[in-house]
Amino acid sequence: MLKRIVLITIALFSIGFSDNLYAQDPEFTQFYANPLYLNPAFAGTARCPRFCLNYRNQWPAISGTYVTYSASYDQHFDAIKGGIGILLYDDRAGQGTLTTFSASGIYSYLLNVSRKFSLKFGFQATYFEKSIDWSKLTFGDMIDERMGFVYNTHEIPGRSKKSNADFSAGVLGYTKRFFFGFAANHMTQPDEGLISTSKLPLKITGHFGAVFAIGDKKNEVTLSPNILYQRQKDFQQLCLGLYATKGVVVGGLWYRNQDSFIALIGLQSHKWKVGYSYDITTSKLTNATAGSHEISFGLILNCKTKKKKFRTVNCPAF
Repeated sequence: MLKRIVLITIALFSIGFSDNLYAQDPEFTQFYANPLYLNPAFAGTARCPRFCLNYRNQWPAISGTYVTYSASYDQHFDAIKGGIGILLYDDRAGQGTLTTFSASGIYSYLLNVSRKFSLKFGFQATYFEKSIDWSKLTFGDMIDERMGFVYNTHEIPGRSKKSNADFSAGVLGYTKRFFFGFAANHMTQPDEGLISTSKLPLKITGHFGAVFAIGDKKNEVTLSPNILYQRQKDFQQLCLGLYATKGVVVGGLWYRNQDSFIALIGLQSHKWKVGYSYDITTSKLTNATAGSHEISFGLILNCKTKKKKFRTVNCPAF
């Protein structure tokens, strides 16, 4: 019960008890398995229709766990010289006490700078809705020192829902071997407070990676070192990772700055991919949280033969 009270208190502060407190975005640790969430410029980079599904369960051993779902579609269209994408996500904290849903439309423009280097510019418009279930909250005046929570509260519930518009942008540059990107989410810093004004802080993301093949064709192994940096208000995160691919099997290991290690295993073909990752918490919460679990699934459908040369991004699948 104490853990639940603590989690609910944190959730309430995050949605706007004070103008000086801010929320943070949900995160997925299989960054490239959810490309539109990472950077809107990824829309259309697979050329053919691509569908991605993601599920994350953070700290399942703690009452009031954090569960996040995401689904996306994107595709390239020659007629508009770029790609379009649709991104949906649903985040539930405290067993659904605090819920955030968002729906985004994305357009990305493709610019082939040279025969070997391409740029994509992504623009994202989002509608989001944040809601709270006041019936699941407990307050101090409900507590009897012997019987526990037995009284009705005199607290007056605030607003149950808050909706707003949000805008983001990103850029992606890539060759056959290297890729890099930059994204700015919540550029207008929309208000998401349910009790008082609470601005959603700007989130900055930078990522860089490369792909190298070693060995002969029969025993080829692909290695992909990666760096990802994110900043939102006072929160900073630096991730260093390495993927290794042999045949259909993909393995990965990430280190998140003094917080956790991420281990990943996945299977992929040219048309589909499925992956599982586990965040190994390195802080004092290790034994209490049971880490974080994430599952991803991706599918690329067939499409018409391309009329002109199109360079897809050669980056990790997860």
